[in-house]
Amino acid sequence: MGFRAQLPVVGVVAVGGALGAVARYAATLAWPTPPGAFPWTIFAVNAVGCAALGVIMVLATETLTPPHPLLRPFLGTGVCGGFTTFSTYALDLQRLLARGDLVRGLLYMAGTTLVALAAVATAVAATRAAVRAVPARRQG
Repeated sequence: MGFRAQLPVVGVVAVGGALGAVARYAATLAWPTPPGAFPWTIFAVNAVGCAALGVIMVLATETLTPPHPLLRPFLGTGVCGGFTTFSTYALDLQRLLARGDLVRGLLYMAGTTLVALAAVATAVAATRAAVRAVPARRQG
């Protein structure tokens, strides 16, 4: 598939990424992390983003009615990719460790990974259960 054929996908990923990044920035403005404090906002953003991605992937890949082909790249790669952040997580971790706050740094490092995995697993399981609970539409 040529580059021209990928332009719609690139476009929706870019728009979704911008929206996700703005949402993350808004979260950091609403709940700023004071210097030296545990970075709860980015911790929560990454957990929420992972849960959202779990929901999106189940709905986009495991339902009878496939969504529009641009919805998954828009929401999954774009919005969730722009909202979650490995770079800020890594910077926050480096700052904690550079200050000599080894315990908090290690808790942040391991906790983010564990909570992110738990969030996506829980969201996938809950979404699958919800999808199964909805009766299939009858063909008329």
